[in-house]
Amino acid sequence: MRAASLAKSPRLQRTLRVLQQGGEFTTRQLVRQARICAVNSVIAELRANGCNITCRQECLKGRGRRFFYQLISSPEGWDARTETD
Repeated sequence: MRAASLAKSPRLQRTLRVLQQGGEFTTRQLVRQARICAVNSVIAELRANGCNITCRQECLKGRGRRFFYQLISSPEGWDARTETD
C-alpha cells in the first residue's frame, strides 16, 4: 500500500483530529465525524505516517463485530489541530 502524506491529506488530518480528542472511536463514529470511508485503510495510512493507533474488536452476539480505534501517540512534532482542510 502506498500511504498518503499526513502533511498533504485533509482526509488523514481530519481523522487524526478526531482521534486526538481522546478515547476510543468506533468505525461508524470515525466515518461520521471525520467524513471518511474505508476506516481500516485510513488507519493503516496514519500508522504508515507514524501514528500509534490501537484497534480492538468486540463480538456482538448474533450481530458481528464492532471495532474500536484509539490514538496512543501522533508522529513526533505533529499537531493536526494546526493544519487546515
